[in-house]
Amino acid sequence: MTTEETTGQQPPRVGFFTDTSVCIGCKACEVACKEWNLVPEDGLTLTGMSYDNTAALGASTWRHVAFVEQTKPLGGQQAHQPHADLDVLALAARGSATPVDEAAITPTTPGPPTADGRTELRWLMASDVCKHCTEAACLDVCPTGALFRTEFGSVVVQQDVCNGCGYCVPACPFGVIEQREGDGRAFKCTLCYDRLGAGQEPACAKSCPTESIQFGPLDELRERAERRVAQLREGGVPDARLYGADPDDGVGGGGAFFLLLDEPEVYGLPPDPRVTTRDLPTMWRHAALAALTLLGGIAAAHRVFGRKR
Repeated sequence: MTTEETTGQQPPRVGFFTDTSVCIGCKACEVACKEWNLVPEDGLTLTGMSYDNTAALGASTWRHVAFVEQTKPLGGQQAHQPHADLDVLALAARGSATPVDEAAITPTTPGPPTADGRTELRWLMASDVCKHCTEAACLDVCPTGALFRTEFGSVVVQQDVCNGCGYCVPACPFGVIEQREGDGRAFKCTLCYDRLGAGQEPACAKSCPTESIQFGPLDELRERAERRVAQLREGGVPDARLYGADPDDGVGGGGAFFLLLDEPEVYGLPPDPRVTTRDLPTMWRHAALAALTLLGGIAAAHRVFGRKR
């Protein structure tokens, strides 16, 4: 039985608050997610991006820990790296093979030494996951009802209903959901729906040793996150900001949101995500108007040619 059936009340919406400032990149969340949800292994080779071996979220990666190396100190950092005069696409194509003396800025290039001979390098680590958007485009486009909104506010794929059409894949503004190769069906984070129904927290949050991944009622998490941002800024980290916590953003706020220490793009996140189906009502109205116009033209032509006969 569900929580709603047991208590007779709608449970509060729950979700994740991921505080990247205390993430240590241990990948316990990735392992716990795979073990509990029986997610297949998706590669044990390093990608060339620091210690990242999973690269991005996908059908077999429901939690992804990103490693971002920067030539910045932890406190008092600036939000942007100057690279107006660099061919960043060429540097990205060459990756770690770019010689230091040929690249003013690469992820692993140390900065100039300080007066005492130290070089500044910081490591940003963040565990990414499905955002469980309030306005979920994947949910809007699913033709079979395989994607549904649970009583906890999360968005879940029912694999036994998914027909593998793939409409949800381009609909997601975050590139989270993906079809599994050799299977065809879509897979993504379920917020451990089975564990929630049993009164347990998701496996990733349970396994996080630093409480970087926090689980609970969404309203409480947002209040906690605001206090944490204020604490970091007071402590000399002015770039601390929340991502996905605003109910007025382009997806209505996420059921999973993040505290970041730099711009979203640094972590591979879109800076201003928008629900991709926001224009569908207007498009349908235009299509209906076009269809009516076409039918009217056919009817008028039929009357004209009918009289000539």
